[in-house]
Amino acid sequence: MTDQKTDWESFDGRLRAAKTAEELAAVEQELFGRKAGAMTLALKGLHEIPADDRKKAAAELNTWKRAFEELIQLRRKELAVPSQESLKTSDRIDVTLELPQRERGHLHLIPEFIRQVEEVFGRMGFDIATGPEVETEEFNFNLLNIPRDHPARDAQDTFWIKTKNPEDRLLLRTQTSPMQIRYMQSHKPPLRVIAPGKVYRKDSDATHSPMFHQFEGLMIGRDVTLANMKAVMITAIRELISPKAEFRFRTGFFPFVEPGLEVDLRWQGDEEDSR
Repeated sequence: MTDQKTDWESFDGRLRAAKTAEELAAVEQELFGRKAGAMTLALKGLHEIPADDRKKAAAELNTWKRAFEELIQLRRKELAVPSQESLKTSDRIDVTLELPQRERGHLHLIPEFIRQVEEVFGRMGFDIATGPEVETEEFNFNLLNIPRDHPARDAQDTFWIKTKNPEDRLLLRTQTSPMQIRYMQSHKPPLRVIAPGKVYRKDSDATHSPMFHQFEGLMIGRDVTLANMKAVMITAIRELISPKAEFRFRTGFFPFVEPGLEVDLRWQGDEEDSR
């Protein structure tokens, strides 16, 4: 067994000297290969050893076998951890490389457009007013000259809120007009204000939603006429839609205003002028 012992010590040294996982695997294959592995052949050849020496030889082989298996497991863990030298060469940071571009989020189209509207009207001297979405009947209808028998006050269009006290008469606002009253109560003329926000009505079909966004503007001052409103609308269209947009004003009937105007707009965007 002297020659075999020397061979096992040689394998032990080679396992300890392996510098890469590949080198370690090659030595392991030489030891434990199914057909030609040195340890495999030695174990298979035990039956050829005389009976008096077989027990001692088997014990010695099993000792080496367990030692090799433990050493291989240990070396695998060691080689899995990169050395300092390999880190210096493989993980060196090149400060001249461009950083990968991160995906950036963006605003939803509705709040993005609201900001654009506020910027355009802000440049024209308008304040921005916001208020509660749960309103009282007083602000949503009565103070806007819309009594209970007014045709603009269709009960089928309003979400009324049940309360312990029926006299509270709370509702989800059907328009942003209540902000006109609230703003006028706290400001004196002349004034300019827009009120963007969510409003609620019992409409739900292909062209209507129970909740939608509305912009409302109010201008009060001496010598303010319909021409001022048209000028504001023209500026808003050109700033928010396109300077090339075609539009026209025409009279329209609304039971809560007089006179009433509507705007027809025609515009087909292109790559150079799309917003």
